Amino acid sequence: MPKVSEEYYEKKRCEIIDAAYRVCVRKPISSVEMKDIIAETGYSHGAIYRYYKDLDEVLHDLVIRVNSENRVDEKLDQILKKAGTKNWKAGVRKTCEMLADHLTEMGTDLLKLSIYSDVLAMSDPERVSRITEKLGLDEQSPLISVAAAMGAYFTRVIREQKLRPMKSVEEILQFMIATYHGIINGYVLSECFRGETVKGKYDPKTMFSCLAESVILMMDRA
Repeated sequence: MPKVSEEYYEKKRCEIIDAAYRVCVRKPISSVEMKDIIAETGYSHGAIYRYYKDLDEVLHDLVIRVNSENRVDEKLDQILKKAGTKNWKAGVRKTCEMLADHLTEMGTDLLKLSIYSDVLAMSDPERVSRITEKLGLDEQSPLISVAAAMGAYFTRVIREQKLRPMKSVEEILQFMIATYHGIINGYVLSECFRGETVKGKYDPKTMFSCLAESVILMMDRA
């Protein structure tokens, strides 16, 4: 295929992914249909199928884009290297501070997309498996990389600093992931629905600071 044609092809696919993003932010992914994306692009029914064979193929590329553009691997690596195992408490606090900043930088649209993705995973796990299969390392959820890095770090800290953790590393990671999702839900709710019962209740920095102190307590019962 000539170079110009390749560029044109990729440009059109990018436009379709842009449209899919806008649609998936407005409504739950589980209720999105190909006709929604076709309407959003303004393309004809036949035109869009020249670039994607079905909706799940579109969602697959949307997942790749979102995950690839929101990685925190380098930031986390720098934080943990600077802290080392001796200053592990600072490492935990800085990590949670970074995650709070990253969450607010992502904005509510992306976070809503994350929530909708979780709902789809719960309602149709087989479909999500098909959509996300064969993702490269840099295309998978950034949270997977964070969990892996923190798991290795906690294991090394416990060994080298001779800590006596209250919970296993796996349990601490599960707690962190569950809390992370809870903070996202609360933050998006408080930003999108400004009722008196939720307004100002979910400040990410405050919530992640609480997470950091909880993890520190679980890491060393001494």
